[in-house]
Amino acid sequence: MDARKNRRTALFGFGIILCMLGLTAASVPLYDLFCRVTGYGGTTQTAETLPEIVSGPPIEVSFNADHEPGLPWSFRPAQRSVEVLPGENRLVFYEAANHADRPIVGRAVYNVTPFKVGAYFAKIACFCFDEQTLQPGERVDMPVSFFVDPAILTDPETRDVRQITLSYTFFIDEEATETLAAETAAHLHAPSDEPS
Repeated sequence: MDARKNRRTALFGFGIILCMLGLTAASVPLYDLFCRVTGYGGTTQTAETLPEIVSGPPIEVSFNADHEPGLPWSFRPAQRSVEVLPGENRLVFYEAANHADRPIVGRAVYNVTPFKVGAYFAKIACFCFDEQTLQPGERVDMPVSFFVDPAILTDPETRDVRQITLSYTFFIDEEATETLAAETAAHLHAPSDEPS
């Protein structure tokens, strides 16, 4: 009787541990989803269509660019700021260049300030959704298509906002960069199929 009770208690404890591990694994994606839905912490929204209304006072959108010290890239906005009307689609560019003698894979994180406008800043297209691979010496223009949702003007918390800063920070993707280096080395050392 005690053995069965002990086994049931052990299984119950093991089940709790599995549930806790599952919740831990799911916490990052769930937090990311929460931030994307609510705009918490300046997380911007994504959109596939533009608002039907373009109206209201102009809002100045400034652009900021940073990168981690270990990333041998230069990274900057092509223009410092633009004025947009709420609901107006705008296309801007950031410029990046790889100053290393090897291919580097980078990934950008982003947010807007003030944080409270994250729910109203929507991107239609953005380089931040994918890994970016730059070859040695390569320079690229990276587009961002965005709009400020006109609903920003009806929220008591945000209706007075007339200036927004969109910030990107690039980090080296070490794992992807190492994989790319290994693939490049394997390709260079592969035997040639061409007859001599």
